[in-house]
Formats: sequence, structure tokens, C-alpha cells
Amino acid sequence: MLGDRSSHCARTLLACGVVLACIGFPALPHAQPTGNPFPSTYRPAAPTDTLLINATVLDGAGNRHERASLLIRGGLIAALGEDIDAPTGVRTIDAEGRWITPGIVDPHSHLGSGSMPYTPVELSAWDVNEIGDPAAPHLYVETTIRTQDPGFAAALAGGVTTIQVLPGSVNLFGGYSVVLKNVPARTPQAMKFPGAPPGMKMACGENPKYNYSELGRAPRTRMGIVAGYQQVLDDATDYLEKLKRSRRGENGEPPHDPKLAAVAAALEGEVRVHIHCYRADDMAIVLDVASHYGLPVTAFHHASEAYKIPDLLVERDVCSVVFANWWGFKMEVFDAIRENAAMLEKYGACVTLHSDSAITGQRLNLEAAKAMAAGQHAGLDIPRRVAIQWITLNPAQILGLDDRIGSLEPGKNADVVLWSGDPFSVYTRADLVFIDGALIYDRSGPADQHVSDFILGQPAQEPRP
Repeated sequence: MLGDRSSHCARTLLACGVVLACIGFPALPHAQPTGNPFPSTYRPAAPTDTLLINATVLDGAGNRHERASLLIRGGLIAALGEDIDAPTGVRTIDAEGRWITPGIVDPHSHLGSGSMPYTPVELSAWDVNEIGDPAAPHLYVETTIRTQDPGFAAALAGGVTTIQVLPGSVNLFGGYSVVLKNVPARTPQAMKFPGAPPGMKMACGENPKYNYSELGRAPRTRMGIVAGYQQVLDDATDYLEKLKRSRRGENGEPPHDPKLAAVAAALEGEVRVHIHCYRADDMAIVLDVASHYGLPVTAFHHASEAYKIPDLLVERDVCSVVFANWWGFKMEVFDAIRENAAMLEKYGACVTLHSDSAITGQRLNLEAAKAMAAGQHAGLDIPRRVAIQWITLNPAQILGLDDRIGSLEPGKNADVVLWSGDPFSVYTRADLVFIDGALIYDRSGPADQHVSDFILGQPAQEPRP
């Protein structure tokens, strides 16, 4: 339960037909921008100090603990181990037969910008791609976020506590991403993860090709895509050099150019670059372009052929954000294999799983299970304590948040999931989900489950005969 104040708030809003966004949350503060025009106003709900005992724990740091206890206190992980005594006033839950993991981190989502339910693109709330210009690095995807998207609640029920929403994959430079806390809220700013490093989306391959070919403009080939990168990076390099000379007092500051300023920030390593790219040869070419310009690349997303170039990825310290088993939906996915994640893991390359789809985002634990099983069938033994990192610590690392989330280490934010059983089983559900130590989802209590305005008041569906 979320406390008397929260329960009263929930009942009142249900009666009024208003979103349950205030559950456990105080009034929004008036934060000041610090380099981003849309500052975070996130305030954690009142933490529910809790001791979970007798659980199997996958801590996200590579360890498995049997019959262990986890203490959540003051919004943080306070202790993990055996025989932990409950401090005064702390709720104790016997988790016998159940499992505990860190909250799931989805590093590639379109929730809020590509809202459910999906309807014809021109009529819906689909704001994923701004196709007017192949180079649009200055766009902010957070300006599209519809907090009423029911996909957020569905993901929360699947144990997802942190989400990176990215712009689409039509543009060569697609704009800034945003990292969200998966909490009920009225505004995108109230979900925005405070202090999360900015990210930027780029794309290669078929998506830019076919979209701009249909528009009758460049780029129409992979040659055009690479040339488009080079032109923007050349311009941004010149812009950055002028900025540096200005900082040294050698000349005046150049006129502000939001596009070039965004790419210049990426060149300086101030923005984490996430690149939509499937084929190994495309990734190798992008790495050469990035190396030439000194552009740090954080991760290739989708990366269905990453298993072909693990040495290059390790050498360049680039992570692969992959599907478990998506295959064949376009030509550049033809060589996708289910063993991709396991092969990268065994080589020592960074790998994470992701959703990209609102449906997949509801069961990332099962995506990890499928990838783990595929590896085992190929003779690559991936234990659960490692596979859980594909959806917890590893994505937290590529978001630059692994010092705060992703594992159940003392001092980190208490983003915690209590599962009904083995999280790699199709029969398992998330029983409780904590974010910053606050109980945000309770499967056994409908009053403690977020209901958006979109869903509220919809007629119940009758079961089919």
C-alpha cells in the first residue's frame, strides 16, 4: 500500500475520472533549466521502508543469493545478505519461493512518443520520426511524450522501472533522447530521470534509405548516408573549433546553430551517441567515420549482426543493444541469430536487450530468458546471474546511470522487483515494483496500480465465448 494520503488521493481521482498521477507525489517544484529547456521536475514518492526475506536474489552485479534478505530504507538499498534484522517501523515481507532483481532498464523504447493503441500514423499520437530533414540532431523527443500512454503501466507491471525513449530511425541525426522514471505523472518533466546524461539518436541502413527514397530526396543509398554523416560532422567540427577559439578569447562566438551545437556536444563527449544499425558492415563503416571525427559511440541499437564483429566492438568500447530473436522483417535482419547476445557475452563484449516495441517492453525478462536459452542450446552456458545484467546493469551503464541503478548494491536507488517466481519463467509475474524505495506497483492491490485517463472509463471487454 502507498499510505493513507496516497490511497485517499487515488480514491478521489478515480471518482473524478482524473489520472492517478498524484499517487504518492507532492506538488511539482519550479526547477530551473540547466542547459536543457525542459528540466526534470521528478520527485520520488514517499519511500516504503521494507525488508524482504527468504528470497532468491539476482543482484545485477553478477551474484546469486539464496534465502537472502534485502533491506530498502530511505529510498535506497540499505543491505543485502542473510539474517538482516528489521529496524523499527520497517515492513517485513516473507518472500519464500520468490525472486528479487533490480528494476528492469529498457534502453530503447518509443513509449509516449509512439503511443498505444496504434492507429494510422497520420491520425495518431505517433510522433517518433520528424522526416522533414535527414539531419535533425536538435530535436527533443521529450516534447512528444504522452504520459497517458497505457504502455507505461503495462511496462511497469513487467518490472520496468527506467526507460530511455529515443527518436525514430529515419534521420541520420534524429535528436535527443530522454530517460524516464516509469512512474505515473502528468507531465514528461515529472518522469524525467534527474541528472541522466543526454543521449542522441543516429541511424544507418535501410530506414533512412527507403524513407527518403520515397520522398524523392537524398539519401537514397548507403553512400548518401555516409556522405550525409560527413557533411554534418564537417560542419559541426568547424563550428566547434570556432567555439573553442571564442572560449580562448581569440574571436567572437559564432551565431548559435542548434543543429551544429548538438553535434558539437556529441563530438566533445557530452552527449551519448546511440546508433540504429543492423548489419556488421554498416557498423564497421560507422565506426570508421566516428573514429575519423573523434565521435564517441556509446551503443549500436538492434545490432543483429554484432556477433560478426565482437572484436571491433570491444576495441572501440561500444555496446550492442539487441533483440532476443527478431528476424527477417527486412533484408538487413536476414542474418540475425538467436545466439547473438550469448555470443557477445562470451566474447567479453557489452550487450543489453531492449524493447523497441511497446509489446516487447512488457516482458523484457522473457526476452532475456529466450536469449539465455538460445545460448545454452548452442553450448554457451549463460547463468541467470549474468543474463539478468542484460536488462539491468548493462543498460544502466550505457545510460551513464550504473552508479545509481542497475544492481542491488547498498547506496544505490531502491529500484526493486519482487517476482512471484523465477523471472526467466513464462509463469512468473512481478508482484511488487519499487522505484526509489516507493511501492509503485502491487499486483495484489488494484488500488495500487496506475490507471491512465486513456484507460479510465473504457468499457470492460467481455470474454469471447
